[in-house]
Amino acid sequence: MRALLRQIFSFGLIGFINAGVDTAVFFAALKFVTDNLIVANVCAWIVAVSCSYALNSRFTFGKGFRLKDYLFFATTQIGGLIANTTALVLTAPLVPLIVAKIIAIGFGFVVNFTLARFIVFRAPK
Repeated sequence: MRALLRQIFSFGLIGFINAGVDTAVFFAALKFVTDNLIVANVCAWIVAVSCSYALNSRFTFGKGFRLKDYLFFATTQIGGLIANTTALVLTAPLVPLIVAKIIAIGFGFVVNFTLARFIVFRAPK
């Protein structure tokens, strides 16, 4: 149980860092690339998922970087992208965009941790 709590804490801390990366890239994409929320969110996701893999593989789950694992991680995180984007699109008309982005990141976090913990970085049997 202690190891799981440490992983949740580490994943959350790295997620907090990645939330900043995600948000910065999202708003930069909206300003310089597109005015479409979904396209900007996908751009932000690509950068954030790469940071997330690199940091979580090393610090949360104690693994080295492997391209095969990165591609698998990115594929599993598509569930988080879908949750994040859905929450963003649904909340953006109701609250300021920064608030919608924060809500979206929260939804994505829950899905991403679950997928990373139980699929990508699961303990060997």
